[in-house]
Amino acid sequence: MTQFNAKSTTDDVLAGVDLSGKRFLVTGVSAGLGVETARALVAHGADVVGAARDLTKAEGATADVRDAAKASGGSFELIALDLASLASVRTAADKLVADSRPFDVVITNAGVMAAPFGKTADGFETQFGTNHLGHFTFVNRIASLIRDGGRLVSLASSGHRFSDVNLADPNFDNGDYDPWAAYGRSKTANILFAVEFDRRHRDRGVRAAALHPGGIHTELARHLDAGALEALVAQINESAKAAGGETFEFKSIPQGAATSVWAAAVADPAVIGGRYLEDCHVAELAEDEGLRAGVRAYALDPDNAKALWAKSEEMVGERF
Repeated sequence: MTQFNAKSTTDDVLAGVDLSGKRFLVTGVSAGLGVETARALVAHGADVVGAARDLTKAEGATADVRDAAKASGGSFELIALDLASLASVRTAADKLVADSRPFDVVITNAGVMAAPFGKTADGFETQFGTNHLGHFTFVNRIASLIRDGGRLVSLASSGHRFSDVNLADPNFDNGDYDPWAAYGRSKTANILFAVEFDRRHRDRGVRAAALHPGGIHTELARHLDAGALEALVAQINESAKAAGGETFEFKSIPQGAATSVWAAAVADPAVIGGRYLEDCHVAELAEDEGLRAGVRAYALDPDNAKALWAKSEEMVGERF
């Protein structure tokens, strides 16, 4: 199999791949990685359903996706999904279930990063509620639509290294809120969700993996001023230098979405199932400090994944 790397783009990864007849769901298609992921898939003949909170914005952002679908014989449609509202999540999921058309792959791409303290419509801390609980509820409600042999691709981040989940105080009720710690918790949760979803569904050939897309200039950084972003990059480079690693480089959006489409359509499901991916390969365990390559053991711990699942069910008031 071709070896891809940090510089590979979506077009590199999907070169020669025919996705005609395959159906994908991608959340967060109103900007950045979600738009590029959808474009790359439809350009190879796939049928893609894109979910977005703001449909007007998504309509404008996905003109190239519709053009690519027309040219390839694929298709693209939009569905409203606000992950910060369980009512919206349930409505979207119910619509898809009523429609009953199956998906080969679900890609949970939407998210928020380093947001100031806030609460979702249901009273959850914004980042944990949006990035994890919204997707947890949505994916579980449509799990029956994922074909046997299908895949779940969960976008996480090297930001999981900031923090393990805190199941005793998921909403920062103790008042010790830190935007990066909250982001870290939500991204660790995205990985743990994939680990437990994979365990629960692999008997029917459905495999789940989580991934770090890389550092990319997208709307995800809208809560950060330029100084905060520079400070973060300096911190990453400092820890990389100390460990003898490579300095940080931003990826282009097509490079950032490459691992998503690789995991969704190219990688061997048996190799990536239950794992954490980066730069189009399976990441190694890495316990060293700082934001760098590799995955922390707590993010792949099966007991941690089961405990998060149980806590998440309790928080959203549903058993899956």
